[in-house]
Amino acid sequence: MTKLKNNIHQSIVAWCYQACGDQWSLDRLCEVAKDLGCDALEIVPSSDWGTLKKHGLKCVLSPNGMPGAPFVKGFNNKAYHGQVVSCMLQSIEETADAGFPNVIAFTGYKWRDAEDPTSGEISREECLNNCVEGLKQVAGLAEKLGVNVCLEHLNTRDGSHPMKGHPGYQGDDLELVAEIVRTVGSSRVKLLFDFYHVQIMHGDVMRRIEENIDIIGHVHVAGNPGRNELDDNQEINFPPLLRKLHALGYQGYVGQEYIPTRDAYEGLREAVTLCDI
Repeated sequence: MTKLKNNIHQSIVAWCYQACGDQWSLDRLCEVAKDLGCDALEIVPSSDWGTLKKHGLKCVLSPNGMPGAPFVKGFNNKAYHGQVVSCMLQSIEETADAGFPNVIAFTGYKWRDAEDPTSGEISREECLNNCVEGLKQVAGLAEKLGVNVCLEHLNTRDGSHPMKGHPGYQGDDLELVAEIVRTVGSSRVKLLFDFYHVQIMHGDVMRRIEENIDIIGHVHVAGNPGRNELDDNQEINFPPLLRKLHALGYQGYVGQEYIPTRDAYEGLREAVTLCDI
């Protein structure tokens, strides 16, 4: 088993290895994680947490419980508040019961009918107000149970693949997502900062880490362009960014969330080693 420095705690996002590439079983993914020195996976449904615990692993970012693509219907649209809030509250309770730290959250798509681009758009101001109102409905339970709700910023520029970018997602402006989090004003509502999405939408990643370190609750990494391996075929220089995170006192996890294009184990080994600053 690899011995990591653990200045940066690393996790592996399950969908990348269950829906793409070699499509490992959950048991296989757990074995790989342990072999590479990682003690956690992410986005694993609660029904499978027994498997993680059998391997001595944890789920450091829980799904939000929404059916289908979970980033489509979100807090920006009051028409979905009932369903989103209900799913989030259940996920927060399950996460707390399991002793895990975080639940993912999304703004949702910008259309009135989230699945119909012709249905009209929600304004930025309405998105802000609706997200704040919705997140406040779950923040109290999150505070009580000690679970972080991590609102994710995603890119809308890459429409080549359903998991490389999300055209229509309203939280594609990092400043908007950060403003939502700060306006909620809860110690348990945080920003999910993804190097890949930030690089595509804004660039200047190191400065944006510094500007938002006070609200960053979780981090994801992937190579750009392509959301693939963290190798020399992509443009992000990960080690100095991770050293900056560490220097600023970040204590959370950095999740490997990229789509493998070659030998999955070797690519993941390289990525984990690169991020072990």
